[in-house]
Amino acid sequence: MCPSCGAEYENPDDRRFHAQPNACAVCGPWIELWKDDGSKVAEREDALAGAVRALREGSIVGLKGIGGFQLLVDARNDRSILRLRDLKHREEKPFALMYPALHALRADCHVSKPEEKLLLSPAAPIVLLSVKNPAVSKEVAPENPYLGAMLPYSPLHHLLMADLGIPLIATSGNAKDEPICTDEKEAIGRLGGFVDLFLVHNRPIVRPVDDSVVRVMMGREAVIRRARGYAPLPLTLPVCDREECVLGVGAHLKNTVAFSVGRQVFLSQHLGDLETPEARRGFEEALSALQNLYETRSAVIGCDAHPDYESTRYARATGLPIVEVQHHYAHVLSCMAENDLGGPLLGVSWDGTGYGTDGTVWGGEFLEINESSFSRVAHLRTFPLPGSEQAIREPRRSAIGLLYSVFGDVCFHMIDLAPVAAFSAAERAILRVVLAKGINCPVTSSAGRLFDGVAALAGGCQMSTFEGQAAMQLEFECTGLQSDEKYPFGLTEPNDGAKQPILIDWEPLVKEVVADSRRGVPVSIVAVRFHNALAEAIVAVAKRIGQTRVVLSGGCFQNRYLTERTVTRLTEDGFRAYWHQRVPPNDGGISLGQVTAVMRRKG
Repeated sequence: MCPSCGAEYENPDDRRFHAQPNACAVCGPWIELWKDDGSKVAEREDALAGAVRALREGSIVGLKGIGGFQLLVDARNDRSILRLRDLKHREEKPFALMYPALHALRADCHVSKPEEKLLLSPAAPIVLLSVKNPAVSKEVAPENPYLGAMLPYSPLHHLLMADLGIPLIATSGNAKDEPICTDEKEAIGRLGGFVDLFLVHNRPIVRPVDDSVVRVMMGREAVIRRARGYAPLPLTLPVCDREECVLGVGAHLKNTVAFSVGRQVFLSQHLGDLETPEARRGFEEALSALQNLYETRSAVIGCDAHPDYESTRYARATGLPIVEVQHHYAHVLSCMAENDLGGPLLGVSWDGTGYGTDGTVWGGEFLEINESSFSRVAHLRTFPLPGSEQAIREPRRSAIGLLYSVFGDVCFHMIDLAPVAAFSAAERAILRVVLAKGINCPVTSSAGRLFDGVAALAGGCQMSTFEGQAAMQLEFECTGLQSDEKYPFGLTEPNDGAKQPILIDWEPLVKEVVADSRRGVPVSIVAVRFHNALAEAIVAVAKRIGQTRVVLSGGCFQNRYLTERTVTRLTEDGFRAYWHQRVPPNDGGISLGQVTAVMRRKG
């Protein structure tokens, strides 16, 4: 503090004596505008004016925020947006927008009362809103009826947006698979190739925190990415059998970490995918920082059962006692924790990939949860994934796996179908061999891959440029449609006395999708019938199992149509449905589930 501020701060008679911060134009925060090499261009008011001018001229500006750097671009300038996409290797994935004020946002998007409340809340998250003006989303969010939008949430954002008066793309300042950048000196090396100018300030960022992302489901808030404004606010567990601190190290993708202090569990901000050394270093720094913040140290660690997850490897390397928690069990427990639920109940855990207790790839699971464990009581019928993990990036491969399971070798002659035609004759010949011999073709019960396969069969996305793209497009096709039409599915129960799970057979569904595709039925009709069939399958299994409470978790329940349809149908048939609100249904909630699993264990 300068002498003037210091005198105010030390004087008991001054109104600023009880203030935690005190600053003025002399000693307070100030901003500077830098070139991409770190050389100063301007400072204070001139820096702000220079950044405004540069953005209006189409430049990319790296802004140092309160949780890390953001890359800013004029959302009206298609050329600048395409340049940013090229630099970030982000071909089609949507960008978030920051609007100067609510009235400007309303000009481009429909905003309901619950959505307005979220936008104006202290957390000020990115809110997924229905697009009113499609021209705005052409390059910002291609083929997407939703925009991720937010309002200014820091003083610097308010100053900048007030002078600009236009919407900006405001995306995280990082390269692909790296954590968000927080230090201006580091930013020169990591982001210098992305930006034309840096707008920086002289206040350090203690820990990296991305913007949170939420959407409204069933008229209520549902957090998709839990970060600024939400983390690390605690949740209180209904069950606590352990006094020592339990640490949950999360999954490999969309990683978060969590730890317990008594019955409270503190869930970290979104840390991202642990794909790179930089990301893994950020993961370890977050673990250390959070435990130091709450002055605690873990005595036991909950981790995923997948042996190759980086988070699992970290847990094993600590030398502390570990508890491996099955991925889909952790999903259900995370939803139970935030809804203050204990067993018994039925958990529906649907996502893209998770390591099953039998060593196969799970993802379409129905788990009956008891006091301290679970049993797999039903799942989607399995099918092969030619190319294994490559199928995650190529929905056409999931489609081929489904077709091969139903039609055998005949499927390779069905070149009137989009996913078959998407492969060359030579590629189809290779696929026939690898499927026949089971070479690099793991079988999966994944609902996420079923979504991919149906999307490709309907003529949609054959190659994904970002995670979940095909499933998102299939969901978007349902926008504005009201229909109870549904595809058929089979339900195979085990023979008397057999302890085998119920099988949800999608073969009748796939046959109908193929027939509709050949008849030229619009993709929107296929999408609605498919989603409705999945909701009916959940209701059918719930009736067979007999548990009145049904918990919905996993990445597939980020899908608004699927979640709302399923909750509505369960409620109509007398069940009590529970879904995520404060904790992400995706892998961002896994760490909470891991802590909960350890706390529920006996002994």
